[in-house]
Amino acid sequence: MPQRAETPAANAGDLLAAYRPGDSFLSSPDGVLHGSGALAVLDRADALSDALADAGPGALALGAVPFDATRPAHLVVPRTVRTAPPLREGAADLAWRALRGAWTLTPDPAPDEHTAAVGRAVKLMAEQPDLRKVVLARRLRLQGDRAIDIPTVLGNLLRRDPDAHVFAVGLPERGAGPRTLIGASPELLVSRRGRDVLSNPLAGSAPRSADPTKDQVNAVGLLTSAKDRHEHAVVVEAVADALAPHCSDLAVPAEPELARTAALWHLSTRITGRLRDPDTPAHALAAALHPTPAVCGTPTGRAFDTIGALEPFDRGFYTGAVGHSDARGDGTWVVTIRCADVTGPDLDLFAGGGIMPESDPEAELAETSAKLRTLLLALGIDRTA
Repeated sequence: MPQRAETPAANAGDLLAAYRPGDSFLSSPDGVLHGSGALAVLDRADALSDALADAGPGALALGAVPFDATRPAHLVVPRTVRTAPPLREGAADLAWRALRGAWTLTPDPAPDEHTAAVGRAVKLMAEQPDLRKVVLARRLRLQGDRAIDIPTVLGNLLRRDPDAHVFAVGLPERGAGPRTLIGASPELLVSRRGRDVLSNPLAGSAPRSADPTKDQVNAVGLLTSAKDRHEHAVVVEAVADALAPHCSDLAVPAEPELARTAALWHLSTRITGRLRDPDTPAHALAAALHPTPAVCGTPTGRAFDTIGALEPFDRGFYTGAVGHSDARGDGTWVVTIRCADVTGPDLDLFAGGGIMPESDPEAELAETSAKLRTLLLALGIDRTA
């Protein structure tokens, strides 16, 4: 049976109202997508092109790839896809809704254990100069007293960060009912429109402030930080190197810009190019880029092994990629950050930071705390973790 596309919805709110557990939802600056049902469920991104061809012209697939690309992905060709225009100014029309109930928060690792791991990473880089960067993450485990209302969390994320890539995709169940990956990623891994390719790596961050003067000081401090500019340059270099075999006319700005979310300032570089082979699909480009040094480190293999030795949990789909591809090969894939893995009343929230030889463990802890606030505030939890 071919995939069915319904009449476009008036706005993102209509698609949120139609969302049911197991559906796929993705809002980006290009538009809003909602997929329901399943013509095919795939565990490998390299099987997407054939599945989309089987689903017919105009078919679309949505889903997620884990941090460890050797593990199974979760990708769905929905039976029905609905679309809506980009949210843009319509975010104010979405009502902020607090989630009811009580929460138990358990950090993993504990804050002092995370700073100790950062210290060990810094020591490793001093002993092994070829290890240039390692990204270390924290997990915050939340347990509520009732099932999480996914559309409410999505609506809160959209209202707070309308320009982010806000997503909800189903994941393989773990025995306690539907499991969903939700988040609001600011970082575009890659998009493809025809032969035009765009990647927007982010690395280096500083917290926002409600005080405009302090907020501006934080922004300027980030833009002039030698540590953060070095961290950012490592990521940009790796992304450009990964895209170069696939793209001609690759344009890499010499200087980063500032990008903002509701919670953070980021250093940002927009890299553009033209595909050498017009048949290279978006998901193949995403596979060539993943994982970038923004979420793993450099060199990739050494950083990946160091993460495995220092982090006390399995990242799963955190710092993987989430997005969509269509039968033409066009699509958008974002880095899976500012996210949570949700099952019933339980959530695992994640946040990480790039560790460089000059990193300060306490500053790195504060950075992860600031990043965790994106999901905590969407849940109605206003506290530092």
